[in-house]
This record gives sequence, structure tokens and C-alpha cells, in this order.
Amino acid sequence: MKRHYIPVTASVPGVNESQTAFLRRAVRTALAAEGVDFPCEVDVLVTNDEEIRRMNREARQVDRATDVLSFPALDLQPGELPGPGDADPGTGLVPLGDVMISLERVAAQAKEYGHSNRRELAYLTVHSVLHLLGYDHVDEGPLKARMREREEAILAELGIAR
Repeated sequence: MKRHYIPVTASVPGVNESQTAFLRRAVRTALAAEGVDFPCEVDVLVTNDEEIRRMNREARQVDRATDVLSFPALDLQPGELPGPGDADPGTGLVPLGDVMISLERVAAQAKEYGHSNRRELAYLTVHSVLHLLGYDHVDEGPLKARMREREEAILAELGIAR
């Protein structure tokens, strides 16, 4: 099996190779947990509140910073996987979409929730990958509960507990 292609770009200083490797590991763990056993691409951008606010305003017409944005390339439902026809003919990879994470929000929320930046970064990464795979949490109902259950299971696979 070809490996997943997970480019991680940082538009802010202070993102080191260890964090980049951890982000890739979190993405791969989420993909594996959801049965994504085919070569795919997930692009990750680590940024700040200003840049994520600009993108949130442009993409969602919400003029405020947020912790993470997900831009799915495909319209999937939870548990539904892309088919072979979804692969890019040039690369053979299925483009799942883009993830954008604010490091400022990671630090603020880790402090607010009383856990490490690493745990918050893992949570937001897994959360965003699940969005790329069709999960959503638009209300307090069963969709949100299912997404939260998957997040916790994947974080446990990463060795990250609450």
C-alpha cells in the first residue's frame, strides 16, 4: 500500500519537526481508525488566529477566529469511504481535503480545559479529519455523539487520554 501524503505547512514560527511528525501521526491514526486503507492526501496548515479568522470569514461568513477549519474535498457521510474513481489520476491519491489549525487557539483551549497543548493539537487534528470523512456536530443529537465517540477512540489509539 502506498503511504498517505500529508504535507504540513506552518505560516507561523515555532512549529518544529516533532510537532509536524505528531500531526502526521494523528492524521494517519484517524484515517486508519476510519478504515481509510487506500492512498490519500490530507493537507494541514498550522497558522494563527488572524489568518484563521480571515479564512473563516471568507469561507463561512463568520468573522471570528476559530480553533480549526476543515475543507472536505468530497461529500461523504460518516462511515462512507471514497471509491477508486475519486483518486487523482496524476498521483493515484484520493484528495480528502484541507485542515487549518490555529496554534493560538490550541494554547488558549489547552489552558482553558486544563490539559496539554499536545492533547489539544491531537484533538483538533482528529476532529478535523473526521469532518473530512463526513462527520458533523451541527446539533447536540446523535451525530455529535457519534463524532465525539470516534474522537475519543482515536485519541486513545494515540495514547492520549483526557
